[in-house]
Amino acid sequence: MKVHEYQARELLVDAGVPVPASHVVDTVEAAVDAATNIGGKIVVKAQVFAGGRGKAGFVKLCDTPDQVREAATFMLANRMVSVQTGAEGIEVKKLLVASAVDIESEYYVAVVLDRAKKCPVVMVSTEGGVEIEVVAKEKPDAIVKRWLHPHLGLMSFQLAQLVAALGFTDKAQAKAASKVIRGLVDVFYKYDCALAEINPLIRTPDGDVLAIDAKMNFDDNATFRHKRLQEMFDPREENQMELAAKEHDLSYIALDGNIGCLVNGAGLAMATMDIIKLHGGEPANFLDVGGSVTAEAATEAFRIILSDDKVKGILVNIFGGIAKCDLIAEALIAAAAQIGFKVPVVVRLEGTNVDRARELLEAAKIPQITTATDLADAANKVCAKVA
Repeated sequence: MKVHEYQARELLVDAGVPVPASHVVDTVEAAVDAATNIGGKIVVKAQVFAGGRGKAGFVKLCDTPDQVREAATFMLANRMVSVQTGAEGIEVKKLLVASAVDIESEYYVAVVLDRAKKCPVVMVSTEGGVEIEVVAKEKPDAIVKRWLHPHLGLMSFQLAQLVAALGFTDKAQAKAASKVIRGLVDVFYKYDCALAEINPLIRTPDGDVLAIDAKMNFDDNATFRHKRLQEMFDPREENQMELAAKEHDLSYIALDGNIGCLVNGAGLAMATMDIIKLHGGEPANFLDVGGSVTAEAATEAFRIILSDDKVKGILVNIFGGIAKCDLIAEALIAAAAQIGFKVPVVVRLEGTNVDRARELLEAAKIPQITTATDLADAANKVCAKVA
């Protein structure tokens, strides 16, 4: 689960991390009123789940209310297009209107789950204000990491090392930086984060240390424990197909390819995507219907896949166990009747009730459906049909 920048700021404030004064708005007039109330130089920032806002023109520094009005009008009337959104862009529904501050230095601070070492790691860098992926590639030594003990968390000596790595020598500023890092770690643990990031953390010419941008992702499986996160959830910013899949207990992740996948079992789904790529195709999704899928859920799975305009073909790969092959065949036939297949569907079935499933598909005589003898044959056929 993701949250907007203004929501991440709220969590930081609660943890004692200083941030500039701000208001979140959804109209042009509200943006102008907020800027007037804050006073001074203002920054207007689009609130979307994508990076590259500044380069796309959706972060604007404003000296006057008229400039705020112009910036807000532009952002709310146009879709933001950046390297992370694709050509279709994202609609902007909310704006953050915040006090702009003078910047002397920029830093990067984050806590992220290190899956290889199976523990959280704190990362800091003096190369703040830019994409950390670029820093990691071009200046890997500029990133300092300290891994957190599973029971003790962030220890005092680690905190001192991280502050020193950022170059804070002034006692008051070092204390302020320590408070920021400690607060970010607290938020990470308290809300079951997968990522908690401040980029940039800045030092002003007056010596103030402030977080002026924040990004947070949370473990979806833990949000039931956090009422506050549930209230922050914004379904309008989520992939609608993924939300529909969740309602039917389906594991669905949208990808960029044109071959839809319907598979039972996460491992088999990964293997299916791999073999599609091996035969020159690109998967359009990861969709695991699970071991105990119902006919209704399987039909919904087809509906979700077919709602993606990028899908030009579908590969159904079922190894029948708890989810019997004849159930999937019945779902295929039902989906063809209810939804209508406008793209070719290649089906590979093996396992429980596979003979019955093949009889059902043959009797249905659905022209868009082609059966395959094995997974390699299925991948070859579906890639050929969408080529």
